[in-house]
Amino acid sequence: MEGKLFIFSAPSGAGKTTIVKYLLDQIPELQFSVSATTRPARIEETDKKDYYFLSNEEFLHRVAKKQFVEFEEVYKGTFYGTLRAEIGRIWAEGKHVIFDLDVQGGMHLKKKFGAQALSVFVKPPSMEVLIKRLTGRATESAEKIAERIEKAGIELSYQDKFDVILLNDDLEVSCARALHLVTDFIKSE
Repeated sequence: MEGKLFIFSAPSGAGKTTIVKYLLDQIPELQFSVSATTRPARIEETDKKDYYFLSNEEFLHRVAKKQFVEFEEVYKGTFYGTLRAEIGRIWAEGKHVIFDLDVQGGMHLKKKFGAQALSVFVKPPSMEVLIKRLTGRATESAEKIAERIEKAGIELSYQDKFDVILLNDDLEVSCARALHLVTDFIKSE
């Protein structure tokens, strides 16, 4: 069975991961697509649950073997991608796939899957709020945070390329709206 795909993309710190986790708790027909990355795992992250943590060599080997549906060098020397086998595994279980991706990855998946996918851009209320969220995490160096902020400015310019722009200025309201969007898309032909 080929199911539907739900693509949630946003600049880092906009709240997409929180919204995706909420949807997974609410909708049993959804399953999270675990992305692959070459970045180091954060303290709270688990391999094969949060990401497939790969070395640069392993990642590029898989690229050469065409094992990715999409991949990007999101930050210099740091790759992220979606493995074909991950989507196939989820569809084989009779579920729909939900993604938590950077903006470029989200656009690539939407282009590849077209009407089978719903792409949602999670928009922060402002750059000031986004900066506050990123610095409040205390998980990255000041250099990495500056890199993410610079990239966020670019990513915001792509919001109109998504099916829906979901303003995340109130998390509870944003989660409820996302739930409505996803359930309606599941029911649609």
